Amino acid sequence: MKANIMKKFLLALLFVPITVFASGAALHLDRAPDIQGDQPALQNGAKLFVNYCLNCHGLSFVRYNRLTELGLTDQQVRENLMFTADKIGEQMRVAARPAEQKKWFGVMPPDLSLVARARASEHGSGADWLYTYLRSFYRDDQRPTGWNNAIFPNVGMPHILWELQGQQALNHETHKLDLAVPGQLSTTEYDKQVGDLVGFLVWAGEPAAGFRRHLGYVVLGFLVILFGVSYALKKAYWKDIK
Repeated sequence: MKANIMKKFLLALLFVPITVFASGAALHLDRAPDIQGDQPALQNGAKLFVNYCLNCHGLSFVRYNRLTELGLTDQQVRENLMFTADKIGEQMRVAARPAEQKKWFGVMPPDLSLVARARASEHGSGADWLYTYLRSFYRDDQRPTGWNNAIFPNVGMPHILWELQGQQALNHETHKLDLAVPGQLSTTEYDKQVGDLVGFLVWAGEPAAGFRRHLGYVVLGFLVILFGVSYALKKAYWKDIK
């Protein structure tokens, strides 16, 4: 009797993860463009982040002088992108005071240094989530900020890019977003700007990723050459024995 109960208990534990996974609604994410290595696009993403995001969200794991890796000079960084620090070696910290942010939003907006990694899931990459999220805001007068988000319901963040995108409305019958009031950019142009911003956040999560991949190819190439040399030596050493 006890053995049967234990067997049923173990079977129930085995199927719990499947039940939980099946109960979750499928999340459709649009594929974010890959702009890693495209320096002009990444520079534009850095400009968008500094002008629209840095007031509330910091990149505390990134220092301003790392932006020179995107093809910018120290002077360009100081004159165009460095608004929250005095020295170029300082971190890209948020402009607002933490106490003020908590008062305004009820909670401190998160640091975005690793957001592109943290948002990765079975539905897609963190870049895909960010790309879809920043294109899914719509007007909602029931929310304190006047905005809501299709993939992050009841989000506390306002739509900071609404002037560029315009105002979307949620069609409750089709559950799709329709552009109600056009913005400064067309849909294609806005998607391009969001792609650049998301690409910059991906870069900020690991600025050395490009060098790491390049070094990996160099190491693999060296190992292939080493294997060839070792095999030739092996044949040379053993030819007389055979």
